[in-house]
Amino acid sequence: MVRAYPANHIQTHVDENLAEIELARELFPNLPDYLGIYERYHLLGPKTLLGHCIHLTHRECEVLTETRSVAVWCPTSNLFIGSGLFDYDRLQAHGARIAVATDIGGGTSYSMLRTLDEGYKILQLRGQRLNPLHSFYMMTLGNARALSLEDRIGSIEAGRDADLVVLDARATPQMALRMEAVETLANELFLLQTCGDDRAVVETYVAGVPMKSGLVN
Repeated sequence: MVRAYPANHIQTHVDENLAEIELARELFPNLPDYLGIYERYHLLGPKTLLGHCIHLTHRECEVLTETRSVAVWCPTSNLFIGSGLFDYDRLQAHGARIAVATDIGGGTSYSMLRTLDEGYKILQLRGQRLNPLHSFYMMTLGNARALSLEDRIGSIEAGRDADLVVLDARATPQMALRMEAVETLANELFLLQTCGDDRAVVETYVAGVPMKSGLVN
């Protein structure tokens, strides 16, 4: 089916927690690891999105990179379920493609601001840093590239779909107070990431049409 429909995406989980890794080993004792199952059945590739990727072996990191499959980081889900701490620097060092997602099943928020706020904390615990400029890249063009849709979404360029979100860094009293000390774009984005929520969303445009202000019937 994958070969018959190469334009389609594949989305599944891998190495989310230790219990499922052990089960995968029991079910497929002839294969080297969990990711090896998808590898064996030719399910890996540029349009394969693999949720979590927390407990990857060295071999799995290499296979992930070689096949250009996407490691999908789900911070709020990983913290809520207690699955483990995503190792961003390790995967980046391997050259792996990385996306960020909310995870419908275990995630606690659909907001990318909340998702990257929790992601920042995870990396702090790992002794890693998440630059706010990179956070917003991941939310936009980074995720578009992970989905192989950068020719349509993720950036404000002629010919792209005008899917936009307008944010207000002074949306709440707390944010307004903190904004008094903000002097750079990076600091403003960090404020939005760490303190922003749905109240910071001024407007959402889909294909150039405002969806929040009630202009659409």
